[in-house]
Amino acid sequence: MDRSDHSMNTLFEQLGLPSDDMSIDQFIRTHTLFSQSVKLDEATFWTTSQASFIRECLESDSDWSEVVDELNIRLHS
Repeated sequence: MDRSDHSMNTLFEQLGLPSDDMSIDQFIRTHTLFSQSVKLDEATFWTTSQASFIRECLESDSDWSEVVDELNIRLHS
């Protein structure tokens, strides 16, 4: 079992995005999903591999799912 820390910072690292707090906040401000009907993994700003990773995390209820859920909430707020 993977017991590493799964924070918002490590999620952004996993997605290949800048992972410092300021960059994460900027990403969220820039990519806000205004419609609840847009599923997180279907947002147009993800690459195919990023969207696949997010989808797999949510479908498999992986160790990453909690922080992916948090990102979903933050992007839809």
